[in-house]
Amino acid sequence: MNQPSNNEFHGANKYILDNELGSIVNISMKLEMPLLLKGEPGTGKTMLAYAIAETLSMPLTILNVKSSMKLVEALYQYDTLTRLNDSRFGDSKRDVSNIDEYIKMGKIGQAFCADQRTVLLIDEIDKADTDFQDDMLDVLDQMQFDIIETDKTVKAIHRPVIIITSNAKKDLSDPFLGRCNFHHIAFPDPKMMRKIINVHFENIDEKLAENAISSFYRLREIDAIEKKPATRELLNWIRALNADPDFKAKDLVKGKMPFLGVLFKKSPDYERAKNMTSRRKMF
Repeated sequence: MNQPSNNEFHGANKYILDNELGSIVNISMKLEMPLLLKGEPGTGKTMLAYAIAETLSMPLTILNVKSSMKLVEALYQYDTLTRLNDSRFGDSKRDVSNIDEYIKMGKIGQAFCADQRTVLLIDEIDKADTDFQDDMLDVLDQMQFDIIETDKTVKAIHRPVIIITSNAKKDLSDPFLGRCNFHHIAFPDPKMMRKIINVHFENIDEKLAENAISSFYRLREIDAIEKKPATRELLNWIRALNADPDFKAKDLVKGKMPFLGVLFKKSPDYERAKNMTSRRKMF
């Protein structure tokens, strides 16, 4: 197996990186260990993998974990149906006697077989059951897996940079946690959020940025909100405010909150925010 690159990650054009997160990313790459990221939705867990791939010029392979997923699906699939049809109708260019022609690599298999080192994002691992989690890490430790149908072993050409995300909806097993490095990405405070906004809106009006951030954090504090608006919702909200020719930044100070549907995506949350702002109880 080829040795990993010595390149280090220091953030990307549109990904603000604090020192602690940068350190754990780089040490995980050096130690060749998966990095497990936890944090509420919208804190940039998934986007970190995109940023690493972009900055270090690596391909990005994404495994979106589903609750019903079996590990073999992430490794490879044997297309028995196509082989059966080919054997019946005999009009395929594939050699029916060669099972290899009916083996398709899953996302982990693709990362192992890539000609260059990749970033492998395993997104929302907490959706999977414990057996999936532990068996997957066995494969990632060994950097190989067997294809039962052909009695062949697939070995990684390059060890991927492995980023695993969890929304903490379900506890992960102790063996799983013990084999990963870990970092909790806290929701950005207003100061960090301003840096993020400045990256996405280079010439943003100072009052708009200040008032939008202040209003955003107040809206997040409304009681009984099921899905609090995240960073991406704030960015889209600012875009909406900028696109409205009748909007004025001082309106936010007065408690006028247009486009709440950009921030709140669940009906009860939207109605609760609408009622609170209309009564100005949050100001």
